[in-house]
Amino acid sequence: MTLKREPHVYTFEAKDGSVVTIRPADIRDAEHIIQAAESIVKSRSFIQKEKTRTIEEERSFITDVKLSDNMYAVVEVDGNIVGIARVLRGELEMKRHCGVFRTWITEEAQGKGIGTKIMEYTLEWGKTEGLHKLWLTVFSNNPIASKLYERYGFVHEGTQKDQLCIKGEYEDEIYMAYFFH
Repeated sequence: MTLKREPHVYTFEAKDGSVVTIRPADIRDAEHIIQAAESIVKSRSFIQKEKTRTIEEERSFITDVKLSDNMYAVVEVDGNIVGIARVLRGELEMKRHCGVFRTWITEEAQGKGIGTKIMEYTLEWGKTEGLHKLWLTVFSNNPIASKLYERYGFVHEGTQKDQLCIKGEYEDEIYMAYFFH
């Protein structure tokens, strides 16, 4: 059940009754984003990042994303940042109609229906902003994420075999896309 919905701000009740807000990131969120990301980066399970940014790097990134007409949203549960979602448009004019989607939520926040709301938030943003295509990559060892993306209309575009080596195991990287038209 959605409690409040403003342009690019979603507030809703999660499956466990906690209050969740998805909203645009602000430079004041930088430290909290880094703290939340650290556990995910350490696990190296489903994220393409080997270290977190410094606070200054994160503040600069947030500012650059806003200035470039991209999306960077934080996910708050009861006022604590537990994840992010972002869409970065192609840098070249010929690719500005496409955006690469990245998201993560901490382990404690998973299983509460937040991923579903992140998808709704992101697809609404992409439609509002006039994107033609939203694309992403997902690790082959993350079938929960793949199923979520498929449920929202993402199609499989290709697979890079043994593209990743995580904890000594090779994994494929799957390319998926959502077309707005």
